[in-house]
Amino acid sequence: MQRDSRILACVPAGSGASVAHSALMRAIQGYGLTTYPAAWEYCPPLLWRLRQQPTDLVHAPPDHAVFACRYGTPLVVTFHNYVLDAAMRPYSSHLQRLHYATDLRLFTRLALRRARAVTAVSAFTAALVREDMKFGGPIEVIPNGVDAGLFTPAEREPTGGPLRVLFSGNLTRRKGADLLPQIARLAGPEVEIHYTTGARAGIADPRWAGLKAIGRVSHADMPALYRQFDMLLLPTVREGMSLALLEAMASGLAVVASDAASNPELIDDGLGGLLCPVGEPEAYAAALRTLAADRERVQRMGQHNRRVVESRYTLERMVAGYRAVFEQVLGRALD
Repeated sequence: MQRDSRILACVPAGSGASVAHSALMRAIQGYGLTTYPAAWEYCPPLLWRLRQQPTDLVHAPPDHAVFACRYGTPLVVTFHNYVLDAAMRPYSSHLQRLHYATDLRLFTRLALRRARAVTAVSAFTAALVREDMKFGGPIEVIPNGVDAGLFTPAEREPTGGPLRVLFSGNLTRRKGADLLPQIARLAGPEVEIHYTTGARAGIADPRWAGLKAIGRVSHADMPALYRQFDMLLLPTVREGMSLALLEAMASGLAVVASDAASNPELIDDGLGGLLCPVGEPEAYAAALRTLAADRERVQRMGQHNRRVVESRYTLERMVAGYRAVFEQVLGRALD
């Protein structure tokens, strides 16, 4: 009788990666998940303790995979995002820039050398890794998936009143959170922007005038939250592949997002939402005003996004993609 494969995933807590890996843990027998505080990235030797338990395979982001994986144990690396390139420097703190340019770049190179398989969540992210790391090996693109049975549209017709818009994510410049007050002011009274504070520290919640604070929301409560809104606002600078965007699409929301990173891979511009230039609050506000004046179009966009998720970005497709990679590395089928 074939024994269960033991796969250990190691990811920082409070990240989108932890959501995706949790889904793999529920779907694949023998898959275990260990999370560690995000602050450990500045002292990665702390991660040595994660490698104490024996395992057949380690699945981890590249950042600190070499610390979590014993020598001789097969390693599968997944790029959930990529922030080491020059384009991210203006949106990083001084400490982050130093960290990215020195030890994190080294750790990522070491992970790529040791990995038996490398995956990325989007074609955009895979291309960045190839270009910036000068990596010539294969990268399997496995898009993030969302539980389309859990994240479902609200059953309601278009209503009057302000267009209800949700910003969901950490309050950081990378997410475009610093643009929210200006977008709200320019969008006018027909647009009502609500925001969560995310799972990680960022800009301290300033209780911005003209915006409505929701606070921190657990992932378990997100399906119900999406159903309270008409659309998602995502003025982000960089996304590997946004889980918030996929969850909102599955929930039947239209989207106004940045025309950057992996967003165009998900959003059919004009059909599922409107894409805007990075860092231009006037463009986001104009897009929101346009959709506030045409609620039936907002509803059609949400329906289109739901169909896109059902056809391309289901949880089942994501699990099948990783299962195939694990089986190839291990040389045997998983139960």
